[in-house]
Parts: sequence; structure tokens; C-alpha cells
Amino acid sequence: MSSETSRSSEPTETTDAADATEADGYVHQPDEITDNETDPSTEPYTGKADGEGFGAQGWILVAAVVVCFLVIPGFIYLFPAAPAQLGWTFFATFLVLPLIPAVLLGVIAVWSMRAAA
Repeated sequence: MSSETSRSSEPTETTDAADATEADGYVHQPDEITDNETDPSTEPYTGKADGEGFGAQGWILVAAVVVCFLVIPGFIYLFPAAPAQLGWTFFATFLVLPLIPAVLLGVIAVWSMRAAA
């Protein structure tokens, strides 16, 4: 009647797995793990971080942030007249005192980036 060929829906023994999965869609087949490597997905989760924590650099950065965001603004809030006792004008006081944390954070940021490299 027509020149259509009938195909069996079952794969033959000669077709390999790649041909059988092409019709089903993409199937990821990762490389095999050698004996000296461990699969991270099989290790149990302990809840601990891989590193040792902040280290000295991290704690110096935390101390600088605490000084810049708590100590110096607290000093300005609690003792607004203290710089005037040193002879500074009100305008100079509120220009210089916020500049101290800005410079301190900038220096700490440059130091931490150079030390990390």
C-alpha cells in the first residue's frame, strides 16, 4: 500500500544506552570517581564550616567596624562639646570626626584585600 516501514518500539540488543536515552531527553552521565577521590555528596553533614573561622584578619575587621559604627558615633553623641575643649570649632569637629572612621575603614579594606591575595 505505501512505502512505510514498520519499526518496533522496543530497542534491539545492538542499540547502546546513548541511543535509547536520546528519545527520552538529556541524561547526564558524570565522570566516574577514582579510588583516591571521595564523593562530597556521600559525606555526612556535620554543620561545621570548612575553614577555621575569621582568623586574625577577620577579628581586626570586626574591631574596626565596631569602632567605626559604635565607638566614634557614641563619642560624638555623648560628648559633643569635647572637641570644642580642644579648640576645634563646631564645623571642623563634625567634619573631622566622621572622617576618622571613613579613613580607618578604607585602610582596613585595602589591608585585608592585599593580605588575602
